[in-house]
Amino acid sequence: MSNVRSAKAKGRRLQNAVRDALRIAFPALHEDDVKSQTMGMTGEDIVLSPAARDSIPYSFECKNKERLDFWASLEQAATNSGEHSPVLIVKRNRTKTYAVLEFDKFIELIKE
Repeated sequence: MSNVRSAKAKGRRLQNAVRDALRIAFPALHEDDVKSQTMGMTGEDIVLSPAARDSIPYSFECKNKERLDFWASLEQAATNSGEHSPVLIVKRNRTKTYAVLEFDKFIELIKE
């Protein structure tokens, strides 16, 4: 049971880090505009208000695991994204955090 609790805490830490990074990157948004989803709830891991969605047109799925089922995680991100572009945020112990998004979206970002 403690392993499950530890894994959830690890996931929560990544979600909170992503939430905090988005709040810092978009200082005009209010704290309530970018929230971390409660662990175990379905849907997006980062909950954005309509005001936040105007600036951040993405849907975030966060995975902080040593062993990641990459394709299942991407599918989950896409399933939960609705009309927004899915972004899979991945991390494991002692590594940097990475964002995975559709290649076409990446090209749009670097063109700007």
